[in-house]
Amino acid sequence: MKLEGKFAFVTGGRGGIGRAIVARFLDEGATVYSADMSAGGSLDRNDDDGSRFIRLDVTAEDECVAAMNRVRNEAGRLDILVNAAGIEIEKTIEETTLEEWNRSFAVNVTGTFLTSKHALPLLRSAAEQGASASIVNFGSYDGFIADPGLAAYCATKGAVHALTRAMACDHGPEGIRVNAVCPGYVDTPMLQSFFEGEGSGGGGRTVRQLQKAVCDVHPMRTYGTPEDIANLVNWLASDEARYASGQLWILDGGLSAQVQQMSP
Repeated sequence: MKLEGKFAFVTGGRGGIGRAIVARFLDEGATVYSADMSAGGSLDRNDDDGSRFIRLDVTAEDECVAAMNRVRNEAGRLDILVNAAGIEIEKTIEETTLEEWNRSFAVNVTGTFLTSKHALPLLRSAAEQGASASIVNFGSYDGFIADPGLAAYCATKGAVHALTRAMACDHGPEGIRVNAVCPGYVDTPMLQSFFEGEGSGGGGRTVRQLQKAVCDVHPMRTYGTPEDIANLVNWLASDEARYASGQLWILDGGLSAQVQQMSP
């Protein structure tokens, strides 16, 4: 098992991708703290997944401090931090209110900053004990190119990409690796909301029509699953990735590798 004996902390741990990461980490032998706004998370499920649940609003610094204090008291160190918590607003900047803009940055960017900031002493402790300490942030292919109607989301993911590189440079000398996973379309509650919404998702077509259209624009003719993302995160968290840092790992079924395709 790649993560046996390691301690991991996953924000958004009860969401679609977060749950898959938590499950994979547990299968690989890690002790996992699953942090989210509620035990059910975005999937509204309260089942015991074997992780240690922590209720956490990543935008609240006092809650981030308390969460890391719990890890310090129980584990004494942290080997892996995954910043998977995130939100998406489907609007242009003209349609986006200042409150929505600020909320997007608070969750997607400030949340990544706060959890990382207060996890660093614990990650440093792991590195000093000879472990390969790892932070995995969540960017997006939307931080490189843009889907229409996702202005605030695209802006936040671009910020996470830049923050990831800066963190990798600052903390690499301390033995802490920092990378970002940048998914494309993944079958999560967020994607289903996109299909059903009135923003860049709706467009008058049915959910089934939109799902097929999304599949058709991918070279692989499908979109991803949470488990696909968890596979990459698991590798980045493991000692096998000891030389991987400061990188933005796009996982999108080849979508961003192609030029825009003409509709038949």
